[in-house]
Amino acid sequence: MIIGAFLSAIVLALVLGSVTTLSAADSENVRPNVLWITSEDNGPHLGCYGDEYADTPHIDKLASRGTIYLNCWSNAPVCAPARTTLITGMYPTCLGAEHMRSMVKLPKQFLMYPQYLRKAGYYCTNNSKEDYNVESVGKIWDESSRKAHWKNRKPGQPFFAVFNHTISHESKIRNRPHTLVHDPAKARVPAYHPDTPEVRHDWAQYYDRITEMDALVGKNLKELAEAGLADDTIIFYYGDHGSGMPRSKRWPYNSGLQVPLVIYIPPKFRSLASPDYRTDGESDRLVSFVDFAPTLLSLTGIEPPEHMQGYAFLGQYQTKPQDYLFGFRGRMDERYDLVRSVRNKRFVYIRNYMPHKEYGQYLNYMFQTPTTQVWKRMYDAGELVPPQTYFWETKPSDELYDLQNDQDEVKNLVDSDEHQEVLNELRKAQHQKLLAIRDLGFMPEAEIHRLADGKAPYLIGHSSELYPLPEILSMADLASSQKTNAQAELLAGLKDENDVVRYWAAMGFLIRGKQAVQQAAPQLRAALQDSSKSVRCIAAEALGRYGNQQDVNAGVETLISLANQKKDGLYVAMLALNGLDKLGPKKVAAVKEQIANLPVKNDQVNRRLQSYVGRLVERLQEQQGQNK
Repeated sequence: MIIGAFLSAIVLALVLGSVTTLSAADSENVRPNVLWITSEDNGPHLGCYGDEYADTPHIDKLASRGTIYLNCWSNAPVCAPARTTLITGMYPTCLGAEHMRSMVKLPKQFLMYPQYLRKAGYYCTNNSKEDYNVESVGKIWDESSRKAHWKNRKPGQPFFAVFNHTISHESKIRNRPHTLVHDPAKARVPAYHPDTPEVRHDWAQYYDRITEMDALVGKNLKELAEAGLADDTIIFYYGDHGSGMPRSKRWPYNSGLQVPLVIYIPPKFRSLASPDYRTDGESDRLVSFVDFAPTLLSLTGIEPPEHMQGYAFLGQYQTKPQDYLFGFRGRMDERYDLVRSVRNKRFVYIRNYMPHKEYGQYLNYMFQTPTTQVWKRMYDAGELVPPQTYFWETKPSDELYDLQNDQDEVKNLVDSDEHQEVLNELRKAQHQKLLAIRDLGFMPEAEIHRLADGKAPYLIGHSSELYPLPEILSMADLASSQKTNAQAELLAGLKDENDVVRYWAAMGFLIRGKQAVQQAAPQLRAALQDSSKSVRCIAAEALGRYGNQQDVNAGVETLISLANQKKDGLYVAMLALNGLDKLGPKKVAAVKEQIANLPVKNDQVNRRLQSYVGRLVERLQEQQGQNK
């Protein structure tokens, strides 16, 4: 009843506070068509960006007619959260939608950008990938399929059309057999990868796929020109996040977030351009996916609604340039993590809120890439030296990189005296953004869905009583700081009335390891009976990893008792199974039969998430087999 009253009050406030007038362009004026051509899993590895190894003539030609953006971020380093950012014009972190292939509701009054365009008379098509983490409110597209096309509109009707090319996707850079076109000997191997034939082959094949993608872009552009529409159409070409190679995709470094963005505005619509736009030009303006929806609306004469969190950088309602870009990482497939990043034009700052987790957590899908496999084998064999070792180790709390002098982001400047000013600047910017958008990522995924109970999680995030973010963020900062003198504050946090504060207090002990856990063992044992199942999971993992034998037994029993997705739900089960995985095969051997009997299918779970429990169970069983 209390939660329901809060949500009702918030819904009413949002409805009253978000009523804005959307001014469509005068129907008597010619409105531009807009064509978005997108590609998957590729950074700015294009000729027009100065990459001499790349072969991309069609995109290069488009760039010679328009402007390339040197500093464009996808906000998320993986497809579904990135596409969620695009379609909503909002940070998924405030929607409860940051996690890979989650599925949450939007507040009913928040529409997706094609819905605003359709109301203004545009014919909107998507060919064909959606992959959003939010459920739609009403019909999004006029057509969304492999047959969707701007040519199906009514005569004279302006269109907005998306064509998405998947040939450069991660899965396409590792499929074999493949006859290489690019010479692997000439491929640039980043400092964090080992220089092996497998790695060079993957990088060369990646560039082959980019060339194939470029040809498809050329077909889109040719079709538009042959229809006589090139002079009436604003064109965007962009990638959906960084390269599909490991440590780019899924990681909110610049390498995982920077995407190519080329925009062409025909002469008749140049009044919609910004001062930094010019033919055959470059813009160093900071732009990101959260800006695309308001920019699109602005280009078509529609005032972006107030709930959108991006800034239009073109069109009638364009705004001043921004000082920062923001990135995020949540759960990636079956593995939990929480990372936030921010950059200005030169430096990128990364905050790891779960530094006890190694960068390269085992992801079933990622480990299908030959580079990942050989990289891990060499690390386990002791054949690597820094910075090639970093990906398989735990993380520092903070990272700072100079993109001008360290494009691979391997020289952490956090402890550099001369960089303390920019470090503090970016830390402050990141902290302020979390508070401003009410970042919901600090709430465990299971708690988000429990509290929302079928409603929009955004509303939970905007309840100061249900989600006291300043207090939660204070505990998360302390927990992840790895400070050794935080014992008293963490113990107090374990007694807090808020579930999420207690969750981060328990996490603080887990992060600090054996000595801290053993000192707090009585309190962590009590937390095994916490009302929050998420708190129980973290306390159980801490005791299971670092406690005495009795604690280990209690931790294992707690985790296996919460690992049944049909009993405790998908998100609790994933958290519990991740905990069991970190305990190691010897400690988990006592419950291997129970693991084998866990339900790996659940028809009540959205189909996009149905494989994750099965992957975790399979991994636990593989480790048991290796331990024989």
